[in-house]
Amino acid sequence: MTDDTSPTEPTLGIGMVGYAFMGTAHSQAWRNAVSYFDVPRPPRLTAIAGRNHDAVRAAGAKFGWQHVETDWRALIARDDVDLVDVCTPGDTHAEIAIAALQAGKHVLCEKPLANTVAEAEEMAAAAAAARSRGVRSMVGFTYRRVPAIGLARTLVAEGRIGEVRHVRAQYLQDWLVDPNAPMSWRLDKDKAGSGSLGDIGAHIVDLTQYITGDRLTGVSAMVETFVPRRPQAEPSAGSGSKLGGHVDAGRDVAMGEVTVDDAAVFLGRFGGGALATFEATRYATGRKNAIRIEINGSTGSLAFDFEDMNLLHFYDGTEPAATAGFRRIVVTEPEHPYVAAWWPPGHLLGYEHGFTHQAVDLVTAIAEGRDPEPSFEDGLQIQRVLAAVEQSAAKDSIWTPVAG
Repeated sequence: MTDDTSPTEPTLGIGMVGYAFMGTAHSQAWRNAVSYFDVPRPPRLTAIAGRNHDAVRAAGAKFGWQHVETDWRALIARDDVDLVDVCTPGDTHAEIAIAALQAGKHVLCEKPLANTVAEAEEMAAAAAAARSRGVRSMVGFTYRRVPAIGLARTLVAEGRIGEVRHVRAQYLQDWLVDPNAPMSWRLDKDKAGSGSLGDIGAHIVDLTQYITGDRLTGVSAMVETFVPRRPQAEPSAGSGSKLGGHVDAGRDVAMGEVTVDDAAVFLGRFGGGALATFEATRYATGRKNAIRIEINGSTGSLAFDFEDMNLLHFYDGTEPAATAGFRRIVVTEPEHPYVAAWWPPGHLLGYEHGFTHQAVDLVTAIAEGRDPEPSFEDGLQIQRVLAAVEQSAAKDSIWTPVAG
């Protein structure tokens, strides 16, 4: 008997390095890419790698990965791995991604691309060299794949808000408000590169540049570390979350030094002349994952908040003043980006769906022999913006041009 449900297209063997918070999101995405979309090269969950054998084995079993490795080099060396998905702390991105590209593997690398501009330059150079051999690479700025963000970009590109004049962006979380929340790799500059700036600020830099189709040319910045020392304790076993939990203040525990920023605030100017304000913090009490973006143009405005991610607010300044106002658009119609593959109108999407859209876009680009976006070059440009923010803050907010 013939199994008519078996895929006839050649599959794409996925090897993923990392299995915690991002590893969970990416695992779900690779599975859903096949379940909900007609992809030209269906991804196959071939191998997952992590240093903790028991933990990576449990993650592999949970999501259906076929093989487990405890050394990322062994994963890259596998003949059945076509694409390497890097979901590790920032200090390992460059080494893993460059090795994978040199081995002829396509690469998806989580954001920010690297911890430093120098590392990002090396990665972009490796990606350019690999591209000449048909090897593709992409950096994972996943929020680009939210349907409301895609609609916002389209409205700007179509001139529906006119000339962009103001860009206002915030990324607000509160998981570090408790001073007894424990140390984690995200609070260690050697591993994370920066704090709120790179972890969440990178996202709003990318999103505003993506929506406007323009790039930042200079910044003036301040950063602050509110709690310089935290208890040395691991998050609860198996949590896989960056929300590090709580350590009882009465316990006698060793303390660790926080070497990254807790909050970053900066002004910016875009190449087209728009003025911008950015705020990234993990100390906004009561805000869990608020990505707030407002774009004001000469004839209209757009507003978005990820905590209500299926909505886009659009103001058409060309309408009569008597009836003009912000229009609440529920971005769940089949005509909206990605939505046709999912549910009927009004049946909402969530956080995980953007990762599926990312996987679909990457697999489709590879199958069609074209470069996916955002590229490693795009990731390098954002790293240069982050570096300019740090340089400005170190010099008491002096105006700092973005290099490149």
